[in-house]
Amino acid sequence: VQLVESGGGLVQPGGSLRLSCSASGFSISPYPVSWFRQTSWLVRDLVARERSSDSTYYVESVKGRFTISRDNAKNTVYLQMNSLKPEDTAEYVCRVSLLDGDVWGQGTQVTVSS
Repeated sequence: VQLVESGGGLVQPGGSLRLSCSASGFSISPYPVSWFRQTSWLVRDLVARERSSDSTYYVESVKGRFTISRDNAKNTVYLQMNSLKPEDTAEYVCRVSLLDGDVWGQGTQVTVSS
């Protein structure tokens, strides 16, 4: 049971990135998926969550800029990030909430800087 994120990197303000979170050892399709961002080892904040195709949540600061989605056939969760700002700089971590607990990825670093 594993989640592996990819797609992070260095981008200029106003740019875009698409993060991917690939699952192995289980199917993501029935479960809620989430993206968090971590700026220190103490702080991990929810960015976006999708319980189903018609039930999504975004933290106010990313509304209209970020989009969470999933491809169940590829067993992958995505986070499309547009109009990136320096304050979006963080390590982004995905989570899948299974019936018997959460599975977390290891994170991918996003740095927004000119």
